[in-house]
Amino acid sequence: MNPQFHKGVIEMCVLSLVSARDRYGYELVEAISTELPISEGTIYPILRRLTQEGYFETYLQESNEGPPRKYYRMTRKGRSFTDSTAKEWTQFAKSVDRLLNQKN
Repeated sequence: MNPQFHKGVIEMCVLSLVSARDRYGYELVEAISTELPISEGTIYPILRRLTQEGYFETYLQESNEGPPRKYYRMTRKGRSFTDSTAKEWTQFAKSVDRLLNQKN
């Protein structure tokens, strides 16, 4: 898959998953990798950037399986961005599908 296309799709998946409920980084890797090939090295820069842009806020929560985990929580700004991005994606995907299914 084209790396730039892949990056955009992964970002939308991260936004969607965190909008549903707070998540930690490795949990996102596990969830996305059930459908798309992904590594931890892909997720963390996206999480860092989305947090810096104000779409997520973070907090630490104790874990029974090791050190505390950093969770990502969607902000109001992030929810608005996620909603608009999802609408854009839906329109984009419909347009691409129409083009791919045209018969000569």
